[in-house]
Amino acid sequence: MIRISILFAGALVFAGPPELERARDRQDRSSIDKMLPALNAAAQKQSGTAAAHYNVALAQLYSAEIALELRDKASAARVAQAGIQSAERAVELDPSKAEYHRVLGALCGQVIPANIFAGIQYGKCAIESVNKAMELDPKSALVWMSRGVGNYYLPAQFGGGADKAIADLRKSTQLDSKSAEAWMWLGIALRKANRNADARQALGRSLELNPNRSWTKQQLEKTPAQ
Repeated sequence: MIRISILFAGALVFAGPPELERARDRQDRSSIDKMLPALNAAAQKQSGTAAAHYNVALAQLYSAEIALELRDKASAARVAQAGIQSAERAVELDPSKAEYHRVLGALCGQVIPANIFAGIQYGKCAIESVNKAMELDPKSALVWMSRGVGNYYLPAQFGGGADKAIADLRKSTQLDSKSAEAWMWLGIALRKANRNADARQALGRSLELNPNRSWTKQQLEKTPAQ
């Protein structure tokens, strides 16, 4: 069960406000931290508005994502735990939004790398949330990408693995051919399957769509030519 709990440890990425995305692309946590007080204030002022709480959760998700990319698991867990409350509030206020469920699942997954013994609790949250998102919006490219990321981290013996991840991520790129994040994760999954030439092609496509994404550049650099 502990191995299953790493599902969604990678951040599940989706469209957010441009300033948040730009900071995420630069791996600039400090800029996101500067945005959080205003976002929190707005959520407190609009306590009954799901979108206001979602905005806080999204900022925390991006911040935790950057921390994971920089191998700072402890910071990622701390930030993600703070974001879970906002995501849960957004889901409570509007349970019909697939995106809110997906953000909640991603934040739960980001807690796990720092403490695998929390995997049962947070892994359950991650799995159930993305499944709910798929139920609510099965034609969403972002939801398919999220499931693909989950299968990337879930070992094949537990029902995941690279092949399932690749299938989900290809579906995501078919639904939204301009999703740089889906192409990035497809490249990462292809590399895991030892398909390096295909991986480099997918990562290159991701950079064509978003040349500012630092982590994509790092993934391309570590992918062998053959």
